[in-house]
Amino acid sequence: MESSSTAASNHPAGDPIRQAVSRYAAAWLSGDRQAIAASYHDDFTLHYFGGNPLAGVHRGKPAALAVLAEVTRRTNRKLLGIVDIMVGPERGALLARELFSRDGRTAEVERLLVYSVRDGLLWQCWVYDQDQALVDSFLA
Repeated sequence: MESSSTAASNHPAGDPIRQAVSRYAAAWLSGDRQAIAASYHDDFTLHYFGGNPLAGVHRGKPAALAVLAEVTRRTNRKLLGIVDIMVGPERGALLARELFSRDGRTAEVERLLVYSVRDGLLWQCWVYDQDQALVDSFLA
């Protein structure tokens, strides 16, 4: 997988993976919840790791969106920025920095979100957290 700075020459601008991931990143950065939801395939599957009550495989757009809403509710998460967009021949990824806050404590976390794309939409996502134990403590 290559970062956005080097992948352009190997993956044309019309690449469906790059388009889907970039469209999602733009929607997330702008806070456009409707565009965020529209980025997900109806058969979207979220693979959420960790030792917390929300960990697991969440199949279908409604189930995945419900888990993401609960993550936001429990962590009051705020996107601080997209560090990088990476694209390869089979997957795309975002390296995001978020701020979590709960019960008077805050933490900045980097999260790698790896996507597969189908029909020009995000089809699957695997969430890898920089500090899984920290994230688990916020989601407990």
